[in-house]
Amino acid sequence: CSMYSKWLNSYRQLPYLYNQWCSVVRWEKTTRPFLRTSEFLWQEGHTLHETPEEAQEETMKMLGIYREIAESHLAMPMVVGRKSDKEKFAGADATYTMEALMHDGQALQSGTSHNLGQHFTKAFEITYLDRNNEQSFPYHTSWGVSTRLIGGVIMVHGDDNGLVLPPKIAPIQVVVIPVAQHKEGVLDKAWEISKTLGKDFRVKVDDVEGYSPGWKFNQWEMKGVPIRLEIGPRDIENGQCVLARRDTGEKIPVSLDNVSQAVADLLTEIQANLFDKALKMREEKTSTAANIDEFKKNITENPGFVKAMWCGERSCEDQIKEDTGASIRCIPFDDEQEVLYEGKCVCCGKPAQKMAYFARAY
Repeated sequence: CSMYSKWLNSYRQLPYLYNQWCSVVRWEKTTRPFLRTSEFLWQEGHTLHETPEEAQEETMKMLGIYREIAESHLAMPMVVGRKSDKEKFAGADATYTMEALMHDGQALQSGTSHNLGQHFTKAFEITYLDRNNEQSFPYHTSWGVSTRLIGGVIMVHGDDNGLVLPPKIAPIQVVVIPVAQHKEGVLDKAWEISKTLGKDFRVKVDDVEGYSPGWKFNQWEMKGVPIRLEIGPRDIENGQCVLARRDTGEKIPVSLDNVSQAVADLLTEIQANLFDKALKMREEKTSTAANIDEFKKNITENPGFVKAMWCGERSCEDQIKEDTGASIRCIPFDDEQEVLYEGKCVCCGKPAQKMAYFARAY
């Protein structure tokens, strides 16, 4: 922030949009790989604007971009909304968040976008010459995601056999494994297929000697490669290969003449299936509660999101946290709001302002 006071001079420079990728060090007492580490890589942006409306528009735009990336590429369905005053970033006018649900029923804050108003620009004396030839404070936003998203992908999609990577982000989308590769023509055909597929997809041929096909199958399953392509002497005779899906384990015989289209269709299907499975899991782990006793029962017996009415009082928010370990993950936007149980607060029973998503969280 202090650099902005040196860089910014005139309204003609606005909006000022700054993005950075950097490492962050925090003295965390309790660490978890990817989710909460002493040092992590993140992407963050800081922007300055002439008007509060422009700052709010930027804040919401970035939340939408983060959600689009998470859902379309990472296949992680998100709940989005505004943080409570207790949970928002200190000094922000408002903090907006996207929250994912893990298999153990705990929420993961996966990205945030903050409307910082003029709090930090005033604190750091960031001013500019406005259209009226007067010194003004700009309006400030900040937003970011981190390597925590990698942890989210692992926890949402992974299984007992290892990683399950969505095709759009998988470093290797198809691994070609020659079966009985010592036999004539098998390796040549494997590389021929790889060359064909390599025009459109990220492909690797595992021709390492000394390991059985079964060992290689398990190895690449553990690494989460979306499609395993098996090719052996009998397959070559029949003019086909076998595609094995990482997400379901299903094996599909495919004509070698149609392998490129089959792979394209299957990658699209796997991407959609991973999102649908994660969404179904979230829906199964989302409940509603009319009162605090029902809240406690739900969060214990079926850990996950609890949708409940909240009066807006900090005391009720604190009481719910103390009684259940759950915090307000977000307050959905108006178009996703619901009135539950006659609009009575789940904690005190008084008229409630909003429905909120509660959960225990990492």
